[in-house]
Amino acid sequence: YTTVQMATTDMVVGHGHHQLYYESAGIIIALILLGKYLESISKGKTSEAIKKLMGLQPKTAIVVKDGREIETPIEEVEVGDVIIVKPGSKIPVDGIVIEGHTSVDESMLTGESIPVEKNVGDKVTGASINKNGSIKFRTEKVGADTVLSQIIKLVEDAQGKKAPIAKLADTVSGYFVPAVIIISLVSALLWFVVGSKDLEFALTIFISVLVIACPCALGLATPTAIMVGTGKGAENGILIKGGEALELAHKIDTIIFDKTGTITEGKPQVTDIVVTNSTKEEYLLKIASSAEKGSEHPLGEAIVRFGEEKNIEFMKVEKFKAIPGHGIEVTIDNKNVLLGNKKLMDDRKISLGDLQGKSDELATQGKTPMYIAMENELSGIIAVADVVKESSKRAIEKLHSMGIKVAMVTGDNKKTADAIAKEVGIDIVLAEVLPQDKSNEVKKLQEQDKFVAMVGDGINDAPALAQANIGIAIGSGTDVAMESADIVLM
Repeated sequence: YTTVQMATTDMVVGHGHHQLYYESAGIIIALILLGKYLESISKGKTSEAIKKLMGLQPKTAIVVKDGREIETPIEEVEVGDVIIVKPGSKIPVDGIVIEGHTSVDESMLTGESIPVEKNVGDKVTGASINKNGSIKFRTEKVGADTVLSQIIKLVEDAQGKKAPIAKLADTVSGYFVPAVIIISLVSALLWFVVGSKDLEFALTIFISVLVIACPCALGLATPTAIMVGTGKGAENGILIKGGEALELAHKIDTIIFDKTGTITEGKPQVTDIVVTNSTKEEYLLKIASSAEKGSEHPLGEAIVRFGEEKNIEFMKVEKFKAIPGHGIEVTIDNKNVLLGNKKLMDDRKISLGDLQGKSDELATQGKTPMYIAMENELSGIIAVADVVKESSKRAIEKLHSMGIKVAMVTGDNKKTADAIAKEVGIDIVLAEVLPQDKSNEVKKLQEQDKFVAMVGDGINDAPALAQANIGIAIGSGTDVAMESADIVLM
């Protein structure tokens, strides 16, 4: 309209006085764009989370063909191929072990902090890390069928379903915009028919109603409020990545916590040392720490760390033998020493004697007993566990005082999960849950009309963080978890 008026004024009528609206159009567009800009810089980027997940998978795999080891691009690996994985390497795809023994770090997928022993016939998962033995496995799943690919798809699907506020805005706009246009037209027609019969004046009325009815204030006020809220959060170590989370947080009635690294420290620590009458605690720790000095197993590393904290003097290890899936056998101080799990004691027919009751008690508490025998007689037990953070119990008590129900989800066994839950006061325990099932547990609660927040720190939590009404990541966790979440606690 303004352009036409300018053209007709100069070329047809000559110079005259007409209403022009350049500033109105400019201000409206500027306010809307400013609001969009403020909103966009407060949001996280889903694509970054997906890229980081995809980066977990190795680019190549060592495939055995006709007796030769061939480095093959991951895209060319087929179901049925035999793959070799050496110590320290990532497992490229999903499959079943056909040769060898090792322990595999699956923490980035399952949340289990302790490596899982893998023997012939056991399943291995792509993106997990082979710790200490070479294995051969037969490929069962490749491409989009692998566990990692399914996790990526779950993150994409869950994040694509977000933004209930956006749906409401679209619904309102669908009625509001046509209504404003109709009101503007009716106003212009009434002034033209009943009033002055002046077309230019009627157009002025039409444009005035449109400008006044434009919700520019809302378009700017909401992003501004978001920026202020996210700014105050950042000052307190809380990074809020979007307006939806800020607006909806007050509706939370159920919070699900991941266990490993969220409620617990995420690193095994020595919790108990129990000795027989014939053994001193300091000597037992010295023997165990010396035996595990070169260990790469988290339980062994925990014992060594504890020994170093106690300033023990390490003893010379004369002979060393690893017993896969059971423990180790060494010679220290001219004594034959066995250090390992209950299976090792059973295989060597070593009785737990008076320590049987204490062993059962430690296991019930969610701790992992490590047995030390010298000269085929039990000398003591060192218990290792992923201990609870000091702040966890206080945080859960605070949530209970606000009327919020607290659940815990973990890939750990039920006995360990129940012990942790009892210690911190968890209401609902969801144990032995796989990564792809964590998001399903969130869905189940949402189907019960619960408004669910998920708190986690690992890659295995990413789908659940994305599925939850509000995802909350721990700042010390993985980049993928932080990218998938709505809120990050630094």
